[in-house]
Amino acid sequence: MRHRLALGAYLAAVVAATMIHDPLVLAIWLAAVLALAGRDLPHVLKRAVLSVLLFTGIVSVSYLALSLLEDRFSGRTLLLLNLRVLLLSSMTFLFARKADLFEAFGFSRSLRFLLVLVYGQTLLFRRLIRETREAFASRSIGRPGLLARYRRSAATGALLYEKSIRNAAESGQAMRSRGLFVD
Repeated sequence: MRHRLALGAYLAAVVAATMIHDPLVLAIWLAAVLALAGRDLPHVLKRAVLSVLLFTGIVSVSYLALSLLEDRFSGRTLLLLNLRVLLLSSMTFLFARKADLFEAFGFSRSLRFLLVLVYGQTLLFRRLIRETREAFASRSIGRPGLLARYRRSAATGALLYEKSIRNAAESGQAMRSRGLFVD
């Protein structure tokens, strides 16, 4: 029951965070979320920052460039965007770290089944990434250069994409045969 309440609180907090337009309030919420993390603070903060860094970097630079060209720059808007994204990511990683998702989705057989499929795919992809990393390391005499690492990353991404496309049809058929989708 505790995990279901945590899921409800998380969903309500996500909706509420998207309705807040004051950077100070978002900063206070972010501080509260990080305080709730307790001992998990370094892990939650690291995962949140690393997961949003590319997105917020591209969006921030794009906004900065366009707003300066139109002479309509607003540091408040930029701060609001970055704080909101960091807050939502921090809440998500904190929820995933503290709550048992299988218990949280226990109220719905369909959602629990879907979670099992997603979790299985996640474990499969983690294993594939680890195996490609180990295979690359075992076939390299010295430390590979940046271009070689980029190529390996691209090849791994292509492998994961191809694997997900192949598995999507099978998963869809399996879910349909178990009555998840009602056509």
